[in-house]
Amino acid sequence: MNDLLPSWQRAWTGMGAAGDGDALYASLLVRYREPQRHYHTLQHLGECLASFDEVRALAQHPHEVELALWFHDAIYEVRRSDNEARSADWAQQVLLQAGVDADAADRVHALIMATLHTAVPVLDDERLLVDIDLSILGAPEDRFTEYERQIRQEYAFVPKWLFRRKRRAILQGFLGRQAIYSTVHFREKLEARARANLQRAIATA
Repeated sequence: MNDLLPSWQRAWTGMGAAGDGDALYASLLVRYREPQRHYHTLQHLGECLASFDEVRALAQHPHEVELALWFHDAIYEVRRSDNEARSADWAQQVLLQAGVDADAADRVHALIMATLHTAVPVLDDERLLVDIDLSILGAPEDRFTEYERQIRQEYAFVPKWLFRRKRRAILQGFLGRQAIYSTVHFREKLEARARANLQRAIATA
């Protein structure tokens, strides 16, 4: 995925990190190619980075948002509930080791933790990053259908009846929000299609 390399280099150097970050870049690619992943893969990362390219000007700290996107699913083990925390800790650790300002490393950590999606984010960069992560909900119908299939593959070990119940609850949680997207850009672009996708998925789950 050499097409992702410019994004990585831009984020890494933009953060003021020492070194070229090549070894870390290679490690991240290995992570996103792990066999237990079906949705949280380089496809998802690439889609997030492409989406970010469209809204980079809206970010207060664009390098931090881009770097956080690289790490937001860096650790993904489907049977654990602390993936975001472990990914955030890893990002913060490597940034501090590379001489990045502690406040910036803290903000990257917070950005990654916002992708838990347990609360609507408040800070502008967190709102932007979360909307990017949730942009799959407003994808064209065929991509959304593929996404739903990929999520089921990741949780293939969960009995069908239990998966359907849990999945409906998660999707209903997003649909029940006053707005799925926190930024004007993503609300105008994706809100209506996301709601249609969610309603269809819930009805057929």
